[in-house]
Amino acid sequence: MWGRIFTEQFAFSASDSVIVIGLGRFGGAVAQSLMHLGHDVMGVDKKEELVQVWGDRLTHAVQADSTNENVMLQLGVADFSHAIVAIGSDLAASLMTLMVLTELGIKDIWVKALTPEHGQIAQRIGAHHVVYPEADMGERVAHLITGRMMDFIEFEDGFAIAKIHAPADTHNVTLAESHVRTRHGVTVVGVKRANEDFQHARPETRILPADLLIVSGPTARIEQFAGGDKAKSRK
Repeated sequence: MWGRIFTEQFAFSASDSVIVIGLGRFGGAVAQSLMHLGHDVMGVDKKEELVQVWGDRLTHAVQADSTNENVMLQLGVADFSHAIVAIGSDLAASLMTLMVLTELGIKDIWVKALTPEHGQIAQRIGAHHVVYPEADMGERVAHLITGRMMDFIEFEDGFAIAKIHAPADTHNVTLAESHVRTRHGVTVVGVKRANEDFQHARPETRILPADLLIVSGPTARIEQFAGGDKAKSRK
């Protein structure tokens, strides 16, 4: 779950190689998901037992001290376009590794942060993206529990994509007739109907009560739209 959610945020090209530093639960899951997506992945961890676990699952798995710039140079880390610092509870090691990657000129660095303070320091040092796995998962679950969303992905700028049951005010009319974008501020991207292939949404697409919709837009707008009759009843 961690790996799939995290890698959904990446915009890597299919041929990109990625280095994942820290092969614990989070880092290992991300590395494995990246492999499934077709990327070459080098995993690095200071613990021999973790490197052995991942040795046959990744393109390369190396036991090394990621805080040592000379060691990282010898591993060819400077040739990677993307790096993910997924070190667990060792704040110092996480930040020192980030400093090494910055010195090596890595163009796209992602850091797993333990706290907001950790994230702020990481950004000041040179992290291009900071993720908070536990907090992100908690928010994701909250959205799924409190609304009618069946799945939910939120990006850094408050923009989200969600899979929802078609709200009542869209039933048996076309998207053009329901004025979803104008009234709700969201865009219906596609429609999935039982026993039928996914179809891209068009103005003439007619929504049926049992349809599932893929929608995009600001998170709050999607929540309101997904709430349907619930949202109306609160007004």
